[in-house]
Amino acid sequence: MSLEEQFAYAKKAVTYANALKVDSVTIKANHNYSLLCIYTGDFGEFKRINFKTLKLSESIKDSLAMAIANHNLGWFHHQNRVQNDSAYYYYSKAYKISEQLELTSRQVEILINISEIQGIEKDYIGSEESAIKAIKLAEHLPKDEYMMDSLWLLYTRLGTGARIIKIFDRALEYHEKALLIAKSMKDGVLLWLSSENNMAHVYKEMGDYKKALALYEGILDHKELFDLEPEFYALVLDNVAYARFLNGSDNFEQLEQMFERAYFISDSLNDPVNMLNVTIDLSHFYKARGLQDKALKYAEESYQLANDISSNDILLESMVLLSELKPGEEGKVYLKEHIKLSDSLLAYERSIRNKFARIEFETDQIELENERIAAEKMWWSISSIVLLVAAILVYIIFTQRNKNKALKFKQDQQAVNEEIYNLMLSQQDKVDGARAEEKKRISQELHDGVLGRLFGTRLSLDSYNANEGEEAVKVRSKYISELKTIENDIRKISHDLSTDFVSGSGFMDILKELIEKQTEAYQLEYDFDYTDDINWDLVSNKTKINIYRMVQESLQNIYKHAKAKTVKISFKLKKSVICFNIVDDGVGFDPNKSKKGIGIKNINTRVTELNGTVAFHSKFNQGTTIKVKIPYTT
Repeated sequence: MSLEEQFAYAKKAVTYANALKVDSVTIKANHNYSLLCIYTGDFGEFKRINFKTLKLSESIKDSLAMAIANHNLGWFHHQNRVQNDSAYYYYSKAYKISEQLELTSRQVEILINISEIQGIEKDYIGSEESAIKAIKLAEHLPKDEYMMDSLWLLYTRLGTGARIIKIFDRALEYHEKALLIAKSMKDGVLLWLSSENNMAHVYKEMGDYKKALALYEGILDHKELFDLEPEFYALVLDNVAYARFLNGSDNFEQLEQMFERAYFISDSLNDPVNMLNVTIDLSHFYKARGLQDKALKYAEESYQLANDISSNDILLESMVLLSELKPGEEGKVYLKEHIKLSDSLLAYERSIRNKFARIEFETDQIELENERIAAEKMWWSISSIVLLVAAILVYIIFTQRNKNKALKFKQDQQAVNEEIYNLMLSQQDKVDGARAEEKKRISQELHDGVLGRLFGTRLSLDSYNANEGEEAVKVRSKYISELKTIENDIRKISHDLSTDFVSGSGFMDILKELIEKQTEAYQLEYDFDYTDDINWDLVSNKTKINIYRMVQESLQNIYKHAKAKTVKISFKLKKSVICFNIVDDGVGFDPNKSKKGIGIKNINTRVTELNGTVAFHSKFNQGTTIKVKIPYTT
């Protein structure tokens, strides 16, 4: 089933759930629909449906639904990168509810996002506090690869924040902890090298250029760095060249070649951040050597790039360079611009100081006010009930019994409605089957009933030809001919109706349609082989959906990365195990060094969810084979 079809079904499910007026079903349908809004890129609809879900969950006091809706709304504002206040507000509400429900993993995820927002807003102390809180919570969770990756990110963020506020010893301590975590991970090579790069950056800011250079060169010596992450390779190459220059190297030709290669790689990858780093370093490099024209050229390019990507730190640095490199009034213009921007940033930092604390305080105040109002209403209600209880005691008992019955009926109705919701997708097949049976019944009636009678009538008229005159014979022949025509028309209708034109909707047909469409779009030859000894009607929808997604994602990965011409897909049943293979003749890859890829992660997750196993066999220029085994359970 395509993404568009899923989205359409999810939207219909929301409509049906709203019609049923069962809040829990509506919340569940809204949640599924909002996830598909992300996949389709309809973020406006994602925001609308989650805001609606939040109000509904608050009305029925469904804490888990409230936590999820607040988290989703926080993510919506967070991904915009310009609505950090709103993102922090919703994340804070989601965190408090998750804390009450003891949802530790969700707390960690929320704190990671809050810490990032605080860092962006230059609230480094708040960012550090959130990250440390997340680390303490993560210590009580299983140390799988995802959690180790989260811990590495948290320690790296702590180190970066400490470096920015010039607490270098603490920055090194945090980056060393991140390095140890990366070394303990199965696929942590890039994280490991990134931590070493961060430590070298701290040493460079401390003025210890020798230690910085040693670390940078150690990273660059990693032979497969360019293949693993060309953007990171370009960054390190620039860092090595500049660190060598700061250490007093006079091999200017070699340094220029390194700078130019870093610039070329960043430009070819359309990476403006790396290009910004290279251009500012080149400007300092040429300025120190007295090559004013070249220094000016790269300072101007750095100034333009910093403006384009809103990098204020390097923008200020490029302004200082330009004020020194340009003579007279031109230089003063940049100096004035530098002063104006510095003052503006300083004023902004002052204005946001303790901003997030104020947001939390105001949120708490609103919640306390709501609780106070709720308490007043409760006491007023209690007083009213006490005054009326004597008069309406009998009525209360009677109505309470009715309420219990109504509640029981509502619970039964909810169970039935959920069952109806689960059966919606299979209902269409039953309708198609009934339609086919009805056609066959009509066909049989036409053939055995009407057609038989018409045939008998024709024989009777034909027998009169021997007893009548020539004129009568002609008349009867005319009617006999018409009866033949009717007979042929009915036979044609019977034949058409007896043909079941409803196309089969078996799982293998669905997969075949997917493979045909994607291979045609990707210009691939394909071979699809399967046996009939797997009864797919008995296989759970969960298993079929995951198999469908694995095939879909594998074809996309082959198109994006493999440069293949042919793909072979096969399904077999061996000893109650569904075995399916996907083989391509592409360029291949190293499975041991590509496990962090999102495609491989998704396949591993889906197979694990089905209690199955997956193996990736691939070599460069020898194609790739994916072997999946899933228990055949019905």
